Order: sequence, then structure tokens, then C-alpha cells
Amino acid sequence: MEEVLRNGIGFRRFFKHMPVATLIIGAFWIFILILGTVLGFSLTNLLSDAVQRFGMWGLLVLAMVPSIQSGTGPNFALPIGVCCGLLAIVISIEIGLTGGLLFAVAAILAVAIGCVMGYVYGQLMNAVKGSEMAIATYTGFSVTFLFCVIWTALPFANPYIMWFIGAGLRNYISLEPLGAVKVLDNIMHFSIGGISIPTGMILVVLIASLLMWLFFRSKPGISIMAVGMNPRFAAVSGIDVDKSRTLANMISTALAAVGILVYAQSFGLVQIYDGPMLMAFPAVAAVLVGGASAHKSKVINVIVGTIIFQGLITNGPPVFGRLLQGADMTDAVRMVVQNGVILYALAQMRGGGKS
Repeated sequence: MEEVLRNGIGFRRFFKHMPVATLIIGAFWIFILILGTVLGFSLTNLLSDAVQRFGMWGLLVLAMVPSIQSGTGPNFALPIGVCCGLLAIVISIEIGLTGGLLFAVAAILAVAIGCVMGYVYGQLMNAVKGSEMAIATYTGFSVTFLFCVIWTALPFANPYIMWFIGAGLRNYISLEPLGAVKVLDNIMHFSIGGISIPTGMILVVLIASLLMWLFFRSKPGISIMAVGMNPRFAAVSGIDVDKSRTLANMISTALAAVGILVYAQSFGLVQIYDGPMLMAFPAVAAVLVGGASAHKSKVINVIVGTIIFQGLITNGPPVFGRLLQGADMTDAVRMVVQNGVILYALAQMRGGGKS
């Protein structure tokens, strides 16, 4: 039990024993920042972009913690939660909401829909123990395409979100005419040393991280951690293993549902259809860059990993583009780092056991 309680936010221990992968990726990001300034980029602009992306991706990466701690591994079915959040905001637009009210109502709906879908997904994970990560990926893809049918089949009528000709929703829905762009970013927004700080969005991520840390010090959270560490011992101790795993996936799915709303309000667009399909991979890579494994994760892994990974993915392409005289390196840098980190983490697993 003492070991479980020690698996909290873990700042002191993390920085004392910083993972090698974190050091390498972090050093590479610092190199990109230095190279960028040499090539004429503004360091404050590069850091502002990195902070912005940290806020946009923070909740989506945080959604990895409950599923990893429960023993189901990184949540490659994150698109399920993303689709729930998109459904929530589309419904909110359909009924005519705008501005901050649009975001607030969509967030409440997202949590409700995410919990229901998370419960169903949690039951699936309980039925496929031992193959969770593979099944999760296929499930996330399948749900994304199922929602492609939903986007065309549901009786939406708001002309703002519909195609001009024919049935179905638009691929992209702009939030700017609805007054819902940066509704969080602009709350108490300020600059420090020229670095733009989207205070409201950052506070949402930090408050959610604190709540997650506190949750894993509560009885349900400790039960989830115990299940992830040793399900047989947890069952003998009287913990309902399946219930704990389901709860973890409900939390993860609901967090992803709200996370895509935070992302969309900052990005300014709602991207549906195949938009959610590949969103799990950057989130998984970020938490792994932060020092998490396929079996253990802490809030500190989310914070550090999201800053470093999104900083690298955001700053790398323009810097390399200028270095290579205009070559578009966006996808190349993202895919090499993202998939390389995931492959490295999975390679550390010993025959599917704990690393």
C-alpha cells in the first residue's frame, strides 16, 4: 500500500531519476530552440507556440494516466472520447448556443457522453484482458468511422454546420463566428518576457492535473493503481478488478471528450469525420516522452512530456524548413519522433509483462 501511495505526482523522484528518453528528447528540443534563434526565429515566439500547444494537448495527454494506471495500457482508443466531445459541441451549436455558454454546455455534455461511452469501452477492455492495446487501437479507428455515419445520419438542421448542398455536417466548423474561439485562452491572458501565456487554458490543465493527483490518493484511485500493479493481489484484497478498470476508462474517455473541446476552442475549428482517428498517437508519445511506461504513469509524466514533445513537434518543422530552404518537414519530424518514442516504449516490455 505504501508503494501505491508513493505513485503520486512524484516531482522530486522524477527529476532525480529522469528517464534517458526524456533527457534525449528534451535535449533535442533545446537544440531546436538554439538552432531556431541562430536561423533568425524569435525565441519568445517559439516558446509561446510551445506553451500554446501544451495547453491544447494537456487534457488529451492527461487522459492516458487512468488507463495506464489501471493496467489497460496507453489509451489508444482516445478517438472514442474525442468523438464524444465533438458530438457534444455539435449538439450545442445545433441548439443555437454561442460564446462561453457554448463551451460550458458542450463540456457538460461531453463528460456525460464520455462516461457512457467509457463504461461501454471499459467492459470491452475487461473482456479482452491481455490484448488491450491492440484491441484499443482497432476500437478507436472503428468508432471514428462509426461517427462518420452518425455525422451524416443524425437530423441536424442548423445551416451553419450543414453542407450547402446535400445532407451531413461539414468537415470543418469554424468557431470564430460563434464567438467561441480562445474563450479559455483569453481569460487572464498575459505575457512574460515576451512569451504569451493563455492563462485560462493553462489553468484548466493544471487544475485537472491536480485533481487527478488527488484522485489517485483517494480510495478509488488507490484501488485502480493496485489493480494495475497486481490484479490478482488486488482481487484477493477485496478490490473489484473489473469495476476499477471500467472506472479508469470512464475517466479517461470523459477527459478526452473535454480535452478536444479545449483543443478546438484554441485552434478555432471543429474537425469531424476522420479528424479524431490519429489523435491518440501524439498523446501516447507525449506521456511516454515524459517518462511513463506502458504500465505506470504519473501526473508529472504528463506535464513534462507534453511540454517537451509538443515543443519539439511545434518548433521543429519551421526551423528545419528554414534550414532546408523551405522543405516541409512537419509530418516527417512529427512521425519520426512520435512513432519512434512509442516503438521504444513498447520494446521495453518483456513479453507483454511489465518493463
